[in-house]
Formats: sequence, C-alpha cells, structure tokens
Amino acid sequence: MVKAQNQSKPVIRQEISGVERLGIRVSSMINHPQAQAQRWVTIHRLDTDGDREWEEIMDLLSETDGIDMTLNDDESVSLQWKRFEDI
Repeated sequence: MVKAQNQSKPVIRQEISGVERLGIRVSSMINHPQAQAQRWVTIHRLDTDGDREWEEIMDLLSETDGIDMTLNDDESVSLQWKRFEDI
C-alpha cells in the first residue's frame, strides 16, 4: 500500500501597499449601505496613513466626477455625491 504524501505548497503572502490599504478603507466607507443611503461620508485620517498615501487617495477623489469634497477643520474629509440617476 502506498501512502499519499502531503504535497501542499507553501502559502505565499503578498503584502498590500499603503495606498491600496487606504483605498480599500475609503472604498468600504463610500460603499457602506448607510453612506449610500445618505450620499455622504466623512473620512478621518488614521495615524497609520502616510502623507504620500493620503495625498494620492485625496487627489484621486478630487478628480472623480460627481463627488464634492470638503476639507474639514479637524483634517477629515467629507465627500458628498448625487444619486447616479440625478447626474
């Protein structure tokens, strides 16, 4: 009788960049059902968000048609948008 050998391959973990991590967080906040219902969200910068990453994501958002961006006194950013049908 031949024993089956365990030939599982090692799992390779791929790290995501800071920009990707921040982009995922912001996207999740925008796509949250409550944000979609009210059509606005406020994004707070975390201590783990680097300057370069924050600026890159904020630049992308500012260039996105249909999004109004407000810089708040507490350094958070509020985004507001209209329903797709209203555009």
